[in-house]
Amino acid sequence: MRARDLAEKYETVGLESDAMDAARLMAEHRLPALLVVDDQGAPKAILPASQMIKILVPGYVIEDPTLAAVVDERHADRLCAALKDQKVRDCLSKTTPPPVVAAPDDTALEVAARMAQTRSPLVAVVEKDKAGVHLLGVITASHLLKRLLAADAT
Repeated sequence: MRARDLAEKYETVGLESDAMDAARLMAEHRLPALLVVDDQGAPKAILPASQMIKILVPGYVIEDPTLAAVVDERHADRLCAALKDQKVRDCLSKTTPPPVVAAPDDTALEVAARMAQTRSPLVAVVEKDKAGVHLLGVITASHLLKRLLAADAT
């Protein structure tokens, strides 16, 4: 199996996309992360759902999780207000590494190794030519695992 055969269409967002829309996209499609692309469609970052949740949780609760028990439901229901007027760019960690990228001819094992090494929930499959970088699709960890298990069953 080659990366081009494993790649699937996947939701992407731009750096200037609305953060609330990105969070809704993750929630509606149950995505582990979103691929963030630049204006030309080249992969720029991976925005994990866990990072979006971290933005919603007040810093004092992250520092001391026992405080979560004293926040009433009325206030907890307003956590998403933290995303108001935010862009996807604002949600990325300052230490966000570049996205994991595979070439179309990379093998499933090469993709799996990169994914394991970086603990990334997805890998972007891109083709590079003189015109630039073209996103062919994305390989998610769950899809790769499913394909590897299916290959093992035969």
